[in-house]
Amino acid sequence: MSADHADHADPADHAARGARRSLILAAASWGLGTVLSKHAVGEIPPATLLAVQLAASLVALGIVMRVRRLPLRDPAAPAALGRLGLLNPGLAYALSLLGLTSITASLSVLLWAVEPILILVLAWLVLRERIGPSLVVLSGLALGGMALLVYEPGGGAVAGVALTLAGIACCAVYTVLGRRWLGTVDATAPVVVAQQAWALAFAAGLVAVVGLTGGPVVPAAVSVAGGLSAVGSGILYYGAAYWFYLSALRRMPASSAAASFYLIPVIGVAGGFLLLGERLVLIQWFGAGAVLLAVFLILRRPGEPDARPVPASVVPAVPD
Repeated sequence: MSADHADHADPADHAARGARRSLILAAASWGLGTVLSKHAVGEIPPATLLAVQLAASLVALGIVMRVRRLPLRDPAAPAALGRLGLLNPGLAYALSLLGLTSITASLSVLLWAVEPILILVLAWLVLRERIGPSLVVLSGLALGGMALLVYEPGGGAVAGVALTLAGIACCAVYTVLGRRWLGTVDATAPVVVAQQAWALAFAAGLVAVVGLTGGPVVPAAVSVAGGLSAVGSGILYYGAAYWFYLSALRRMPASSAAASFYLIPVIGVAGGFLLLGERLVLIQWFGAGAVLLAVFLILRRPGEPDARPVPASVVPAVPD
C-alpha cells in the first residue's frame, strides 16, 4: 500500500478494524483467565477468589493508568455507568459461581452461549439495532459449534441452571445499558475502574455474608502457583478483558460485539489443551472450527457506522 493511500485510508474502516481487534483481545483475556481460574478455584473459595481477582485487576489498572497518565475517574461520566459494575461483574459472577456448585463446568459454558442471543434481542428491543437474517444464521452456527465443543452428558440441578441463566441475564442487560451510556463519556479506562470498584465492594460484602453464615472464605492453604493464578486471572479476566470489550463496544453495535463471546470457550479450550494437557476429540475440533468461521463472518459483516465518533486518544493502546 502506498503512503498516499495509507494517509487517505477510511477512518471508519480503521476504527472498525480496531474494534474487531479489541474484541478478539477481550475474548482471549476472558478465555485465558478462565484457564487460570480453574487452578485458583481449587485452592481459594469462590467468593474470596472473586474479591481477590477484582482487587488484583484494580491494582493493575491503576498502575497502567498512572504510567499512561490517564485520569482514574471521569467527572462527566454518568454515575449509573460506574454502578453497572454491581450488575456485572458483581451480581452476574456471584450468581454464576453459585450456579456452578450444582452443574458441570461444561454445561455452564454452554449456558453462557445464551448471552449473545439475549443481547441480540435486547439490542433490537432497546437500542433499535437492525438484526439482519445473516446475523441470526451465523449466531446459530456459532451456538451449534460451541455445543459440539463443550457439551458433555450429565448436566446438573435445575437450581444451578436457573442461577446461571440469571447471571447471564445480568451480563446481557449490562452490555445493552453500557452501549447506550458509553456514548456520553470520552474515556474507557475510568469507566472500567469505577465499575470494578463497585464490583469489589459487592464482592467484599458477599465474602462477609458467606463468612457470617458459616460458609468457606479463608483458604486452608494457597500455593505459589495458586496465588499467581488468582492474581493473573483477575488481571486478565477483569482488567484487560473489560477494557478491551468496552473500548470495542463504544465503536460498534452491541449485537455485533456480542459475537466475540463465542470465542471465549474456544480460547479457553485451546488454553487447556496447551497449558493443562487437556485433549480434544474430533467432533470438538469441528465445533471449534464452526465457531471461528461464524465469528469471523459476523465481524466482517458491513455494519452501520457509530453515530458518535470516538476520539483516537481514548482508544486503548492496541498495536495497529
